[in-house]
Amino acid sequence: MDRYCVMGNPVAHSRSPWIHARFAELTGQTLDYGRRLVAPGGFVQAVADFRREAQAAGDRAGGCNVTVPCKFDAAALAGDCLSDRARLAGAVNTLRFDTDGGVFGDNTDGAGLVTDIQDHAGRSLAGARVLLIGAGGAAAGVLGPLLDARPARLVVANRTAAKAEVLVTQHAAVAARAGCDLAAQGLDALGRGERFDIVVNGTATSLAGAGVPVPARVLAEGALAVDMMYGPAAAGFLAWARAHGATGCDGLGMLVGQAAESFALWRGVRPDAAPVLAELRALVDAAA
Repeated sequence: MDRYCVMGNPVAHSRSPWIHARFAELTGQTLDYGRRLVAPGGFVQAVADFRREAQAAGDRAGGCNVTVPCKFDAAALAGDCLSDRARLAGAVNTLRFDTDGGVFGDNTDGAGLVTDIQDHAGRSLAGARVLLIGAGGAAAGVLGPLLDARPARLVVANRTAAKAEVLVTQHAAVAARAGCDLAAQGLDALGRGERFDIVVNGTATSLAGAGVPVPARVLAEGALAVDMMYGPAAAGFLAWARAHGATGCDGLGMLVGQAAESFALWRGVRPDAAPVLAELRALVDAAA
C-alpha cells in the first residue's frame, strides 16, 4: 500500500483525506491517505516518522501535502530538488518521496487558485487589479501563478511590509515578463484610495478566528474577495465581502484544484476535479 498524508498544524479540519480518497476511486488507484499533526519545529521529524512507520508496516510512503505553518520547512527539506514554481515561491505544499530515498518538492497552490478564480468564479485575472494579503508560505506559493495570468497591477500587502518586499523582489522578473506592476505595502498603507478587482486573503487570520485584515474600502465595485480558507473558517471573510458589495469565494475550489495537481505528481494520473469539487461543496454546505 502506498501511503500519503497532509501535514501541518492544525490539520483536524482538513478535507484532503476525503478528496484524495475520491480521486483514487475515480482513477482506479489504491492508496491510503491520512492526517499528521506536526509539533512546533517538528516537521523534519514528522516526515521521518511517517516514512519509517510506513516501511515498518511493509508499505511505501509516497508523499505528503503540507499546510500551515510548514511550507517553508518543506522547501528546506527538499533542498535543490524543487519544481520551478516551488523554487520561485521558496515554499512547498507537496512532497514526493522517491524510491531512491530522495525528496522532491512542488507547489500546486497557485495553479489551484488561478483555476478557481478564472474557471469557477469566472473572473479573468488578465488586466485586473489584484491585492494579495499576506507574505507567508500560502501567499508565496500563489504569487508566481497569479503573475503569469497577467494582471495589470498586483500589490502584496503584509503586516510587516519588509516581508512583502522580499516576495516582490523574488518575483520581479516574473512580473516584468507578465507586464504587471508589482508592488509591496504594509497593511496600514491600504485603503488610501486604491481599489482592487480581486482581493485574495493568504493569511491565517480566518483560521485563527481573527478579523479581516484589510479595510472594506480596498474593494472595487463588484470585486471578487477570495479567502484561501474554507468551511466555517472562511465564513467571517465571506460575510464581510457580501456586506460590502463584493462576491465572496472560499478556498474549496483551490483546495481541490491543488490536490488534483498533487495527485498527478504522485500517481501519474490526473483526476477530474470538477465532480469532486461539486460533491465536496455539497458536503460542506450540508455541515454548515
